[in-house]
Amino acid sequence: MPTPKRQLGDRGEQAATAYLEQCGYTIVTRNWRCRYGEIDLVARDGEQLVFVEVRTRRDSYALESITAPKQQRLIALAYQYLIDHQLPPATLWRIDVVALTVTAGRFVVCDHVVSAVGE
Repeated sequence: MPTPKRQLGDRGEQAATAYLEQCGYTIVTRNWRCRYGEIDLVARDGEQLVFVEVRTRRDSYALESITAPKQQRLIALAYQYLIDHQLPPATLWRIDVVALTVTAGRFVVCDHVVSAVGE
């Protein structure tokens, strides 16, 4: 049985997926894993590949949890995805963050930061 934290994270990823699809993104895959960790969502926004980190928190601002080491890990994950999928070096890509804050069991804040993490 998943822990309450894992259940919250799963609900957040489902909400982020629905939000991104409403915004016109196409979800390529969820929870892609490699030796560096996991990418929550990989999507397409037009011709651009988008690696999405979903952060879900209770009663705290979710964006605050994206630390410098986490940003570096996300960049390493993105590069590894490109290598593993043999995508050309000219592939356009970015890393977005969808941050959800839950209060009283409801998602009350949804921030979508486009190109939130850079090299």
